[in-house]
Amino acid sequence: MLERLNQAMDHIEGRIGGHPEESVDAAELARIAMTSEYHFRRMFSALAGMPLSEYVRRRRLTLAGAEVLAGERTLLDVAVRYGYSSGEAFARAFRAVHGVGPGEARRTGAALHSQPRMSFRLIVEGSSSMRYRVVEKDAFRLVGRGARVPLVYEGMNPAIVEFVKSIGKETLARWEEYADGEPGGVVAAVSNHSADDAEGTELDYFHGLVSEVEVPGASESLDVGAGAWAVFESSGVFPQAVQYLWRDVYTQWFPSNPYRSRPGPSLSRTRLSEDGTHADAELWIPVERDGD
Repeated sequence: MLERLNQAMDHIEGRIGGHPEESVDAAELARIAMTSEYHFRRMFSALAGMPLSEYVRRRRLTLAGAEVLAGERTLLDVAVRYGYSSGEAFARAFRAVHGVGPGEARRTGAALHSQPRMSFRLIVEGSSSMRYRVVEKDAFRLVGRGARVPLVYEGMNPAIVEFVKSIGKETLARWEEYADGEPGGVVAAVSNHSADDAEGTELDYFHGLVSEVEVPGASESLDVGAGAWAVFESSGVFPQAVQYLWRDVYTQWFPSNPYRSRPGPSLSRTRLSEDGTHADAELWIPVERDGD
C-alpha cells in the first residue's frame, strides 16, 4: 500500500512539474493507489497531517515561488502557468503561503516558504502493542449531545474539551449505566468530516452512548448505519496512547491489511486512570474490504 501511495505522490509531482496549470485529479491518484477516492483522501490527510488539496496547493506555490524569484517570466505569465485566472488571485494565494506578495518577493528577493516533496515510509514507534478485531454490526443509535467544533489536526481540541465539560461529570457517569450495546460506555463520534477539510473547518462532534431507551440528559440522537468496523485497542501513557493509536491505524494497519475506510462516523472511547496518566483507548473505524 505504501508503495502505491508513493506512486501517487510521483504522479502529483509529474503533474505539477509538467502541467502546472492543470488540476490534480484525486480520482486518478486513488486509481494509482488502487483504492477508493474516499479512502485515499483519508489516508493522505492522516499520514501527511494536511488535506490533499492543501499539499498540492503548497507544492504548486513552492514551484511558482522559485519562478517568481528567477525573474525569467512576468508575474502574470507565472500566474497563468500555475493555473490562476488573474494576477490578483495568484497574489492572494502566493501571500497566503509565503507571507509576502509575488511583486515584493521579486523586488526584494524575500525569503519564501517551501513545501518539501513528501514520500511515505513505515516507521514503527511506541512501546505498546495495537490490538484489533473486525466486526459486522447492525445499524444502531447513539444518544447524547452534539456540537459543531472546529477541526484541529494536532493536539487537544479546546472546543471539544469545553463541550464535554459542559455536559458534566455526573451526567456522564449516569449515561454509563444506560449503555446497552457495542461500543460500550460513553463514546465520542466525529461525522460529516471530509479528509479534504482545512484546519478550522467545522465538523459534527457527538458525545453519547449506544442505547435504545430514553437516557436522562441525552437530548439528541445519531443514527449509525450497518456495516463492518475495525476496532482497535491500546493501553499506555496518556495522551500518547490515544495519539499513537490513531497514527498507527493509518501508518501500519491500513497499509498492511485488505481494508479501506468507508463513509461513516469514527467512534472512540478513552478510559483514564484516577491520576489521569494512563489510558485504555478503543477506536472504531468504519471499513470495507478492498475490491468490495
